[in-house]
Amino acid sequence: MSKQNTVNVIRQLIGDTVTELGYSLWDVEYVKEGAAWYLRITIDSPNGIGIGDCEAVYRGINPILDEKDPIEWAYTLEVMSPGVERVLKTNEHFVYAVGQVIVIKLFKAQEGQKEFVGLLLDVADNSITLQIEEQSMVIDKTLISKANVYYEF
Repeated sequence: MSKQNTVNVIRQLIGDTVTELGYSLWDVEYVKEGAAWYLRITIDSPNGIGIGDCEAVYRGINPILDEKDPIEWAYTLEVMSPGVERVLKTNEHFVYAVGQVIVIKLFKAQEGQKEFVGLLLDVADNSITLQIEEQSMVIDKTLISKANVYYEF
């Protein structure tokens, strides 16, 4: 099974449980780092996420994953918060971030730059609109290599 299929199966297996526990499922990642595999479940809630929330979801989904055993290799299960500089991957993520400052990195330079920081004004199926200083810029989503909410420390 491909990594994307694995992610989709995991979403289906745990989605209802995460919701029943009072959280939303922000992201699921299945990645290999060095010799180890990680299944990273990112959760969110309007009240934010603390360690107790992560523990509750871990305890709720771990038995499901053990019983259904959708991953044939050994892996480490991690449950986490999206954080203040949350990664934006899906259309829903971008819609969440409308009205916030985001930073995007592009695969290829546009207007001589590969990175832009601006206020996210709008999200369409295939593009986003950023306000950068006094200009609006429409960016095709397929050109975005990485996007996240910008937080100035």
